[in-house]
Amino acid sequence: MSETVTVNELATHDLADAPATTGERADLLEVLAKHRHFLRFTTRDLTDEQAGRPTTASELCLGGLIKHVAAAERNWVRFILDGPSAMGDFTSMTEADWARRADEFRMLPGETLAGVLADYAEVARLTDELVAGLPDLDAPQPLPKAPWFEPGARWSARRVLMHIIAETAQHAGHADIIRESLDGAKSMG
Repeated sequence: MSETVTVNELATHDLADAPATTGERADLLEVLAKHRHFLRFTTRDLTDEQAGRPTTASELCLGGLIKHVAAAERNWVRFILDGPSAMGDFTSMTEADWARRADEFRMLPGETLAGVLADYAEVARLTDELVAGLPDLDAPQPLPKAPWFEPGARWSARRVLMHIIAETAQHAGHADIIRESLDGAKSMG
C-alpha cells in the first residue's frame, strides 16, 4: 500500500487483490474477509488518540484489538507452517513475557492507527496467500503447551483457520461495543 492511502481507506480495505481460490478455501477466506472488514470498519474516521482510548470497563481499545488480532493471526499462520515452536511454551512465560503480551492489546506511544491497520492488511495478505497455496488443509500440528489446550491435542490447518475466523469475529463484536461507547457510531443498524 502506498503512503498516500488514508486511515479510512485502510479501515475499509477489503483486500481485492487476494489470491483466487475455489471451494472450501474460498469459503474460509470469504468468511474471514467479512469479519476482518467489520473489525477494520469500526476504526473508520478515528484519530490515533480515539483508536487508543479504552471506552468500557475493559482496558481494550480499537487499535489494541486490531494489533492483537493481527498478532494472533500471524502466530497461528506461523504455527501452520512451523508447529508449536512458532508460538512458544505458554506454561513457562515470565511476568515480562505476559507484560509484552498485554502491550499487544493497547496502542503504545508512537503507534498510529494507520500503522496498525497497514500491519493487519499485510498479515491478512500473507494468510490469504498461505491458504491459497497450502497443499493440505488436513495437515496437523501438535498444539503448544498452554493451560487452555488439552495436552497432546493436534490441530489441522483447517482447524487453525476456523479458530482465526472465530477470534476475528469475536473481536469485531468487542470492537463494535468499544466504538459505540466512544462516539455512538455502529457498524450495522
